Amino acid sequence: MTADVEVRDGVAHVRLTRDAIDLATARGLLDAAHRTRSEDVRAVLLTSAGRSFCLGGDLKEFAAVSDLRGHLLQVTSALHEALRIFATLDAPLVAAVHGAVAGAGLGLVAAADLAIAADDATFVAAYTGIGYTPDAGVSWSLPRLIGPRRALDLLLTNRTMDATEALDAGLLTAVVPPQQVIPAATELAAQLAAGPTQAFAVTKRLVRQGLQVPFSAHLDDESRAIADAGVSAHGCEGVAAFLSKRRPRYTS
Repeated sequence: MTADVEVRDGVAHVRLTRDAIDLATARGLLDAAHRTRSEDVRAVLLTSAGRSFCLGGDLKEFAAVSDLRGHLLQVTSALHEALRIFATLDAPLVAAVHGAVAGAGLGLVAAADLAIAADDATFVAAYTGIGYTPDAGVSWSLPRLIGPRRALDLLLTNRTMDATEALDAGLLTAVVPPQQVIPAATELAAQLAAGPTQAFAVTKRLVRQGLQVPFSAHLDDESRAIADAGVSAHGCEGVAAFLSKRRPRYTS
């Protein structure tokens, strides 16, 4: 298994056990993504046990296979299905990022709803540096997060972006000292797991749909969503707690 999953107190802890994506890792991540669909999961924390968060594809494996095209299709099929699942989760996804991030690693960071990185983390696209093109949703997510001009700069020049620039550009949520990455991300995931999952899920959907629909239509979507939220269990509990000056108690 190349991705461990453990659910504790509503948080699914997904940990990559190696920092390069071979076929086994892609399939392990897909299996982990399926397991985060449980009703017991109210937040997901994505970490890596490697020296780096994720260095992209395993080029040694790619060079050794006899049918490279077929192999790449298998790897991306599993990886992309995992990303589709993460994108449709009601539970917020938090990434704890350290070390080097390259290639598909950028896609994993961009797939997270919130991403906390070590201040010495580095980010590089790497694809065109070896004559490849992007995968892991990078050519879709990067332009939306940091803008098309900056995305093309990274994708075409393969320059390295440090954590400070990644934060300023919008790829990251926060930057902390290396020793604080896991504690900070774990605390954030726990905070989200205790929150109104129903409202989180609809908010995520509204933000993503808002990038693709006209403003007028989006306003209609917001009207329906907040009306539904107001009469939902989480909405009723949130207002009751506010008026009673107590902490809300959200249940799944």
